[in-house]
Amino acid sequence: MKKINETDKWNDRDWAGAAAWLSGEENSDGENARALVSEEADIMKKWNDLKFSGTDPVDVDKAWEKLNSRIEAAEKPVLTMTGRRTPFLTTFARIAAMVLIVAGAGWLLFEVAAPQKITVTAASDQKNIEVLLADGSTVFLNRNSSLTYPKNFRSGSRKVSLRGEAFFDIARNEEHPFIIDAGKARIKVLGTSFNVITENASNEVEVYVASGKVLVTSEDGSSSLTLEPEFVGKVSGSNAVRSRNTNVNYLAWHTGMLTYDGERLEVVFEDLKRTYNIEIKVADPAINDYRLTSPFERQPQDTIVKLICTTFNLRSVREGDTYILFR
Repeated sequence: MKKINETDKWNDRDWAGAAAWLSGEENSDGENARALVSEEADIMKKWNDLKFSGTDPVDVDKAWEKLNSRIEAAEKPVLTMTGRRTPFLTTFARIAAMVLIVAGAGWLLFEVAAPQKITVTAASDQKNIEVLLADGSTVFLNRNSSLTYPKNFRSGSRKVSLRGEAFFDIARNEEHPFIIDAGKARIKVLGTSFNVITENASNEVEVYVASGKVLVTSEDGSSSLTLEPEFVGKVSGSNAVRSRNTNVNYLAWHTGMLTYDGERLEVVFEDLKRTYNIEIKVADPAINDYRLTSPFERQPQDTIVKLICTTFNLRSVREGDTYILFR
């Protein structure tokens, strides 16, 4: 016996209302649209497949305008094989509603049909902005960075998009790898912790692994790297290289910890800029060659500058956000 769905009883007004709601008309009733989606499981599957396909979003307004003109031209009823005259509008509106669901990739119709996308951005004066994902993974954003992710991961897909720099601590799930769109590269992991820079000083995607394993693939798919703990991978175009990390302060922006054992001040100043956003310049280039042995752990900017000046018998003046050191 054929299953009778709720939509089988709908008239032209019901179908038009559902299609109007799906097209984005806020003053229309969404109950019919939800009923349509609940009955059309195959439509839901196609929608979920399309969500992160990377295709350009459809111009829904333009498509809907064209659809309306076709509906208006089809207002006359048609004769069925049983002799019953059935308005063509009902059939066409049904098709239209389904097409809108499948074709609108990247367009948020409603919570049932497409998970909400969220973008979190860290400003220039913010760091370690913590983002907790639905699967239990945690992301920490560095300054001037943004993460886009779905409110809920569905269909086994765990995909996010990063611009800037972030430290990831990914919940392990061997059946559903975690995938990061890093612009010029794609990063795939099962469960691990690692740092990602989507564009370093050399315009490369840079990945440092703290634990586990990470697969980094170039944008065109022509090259890839498998990175293990303490290794850094850099991808640019079709080039991909890896090397062992020798910088003990690589993750200082995230941990807030800096440690030096006879390091040149020029290097220290660069790290302080990256970690604490402290801008330090010198009046005499010879100061850059002084060697520092000292730890820093989340001290205020003025305290750090005073410590350096005291260690080397220097003076400092502040001009705006910049410290200038003198002998």
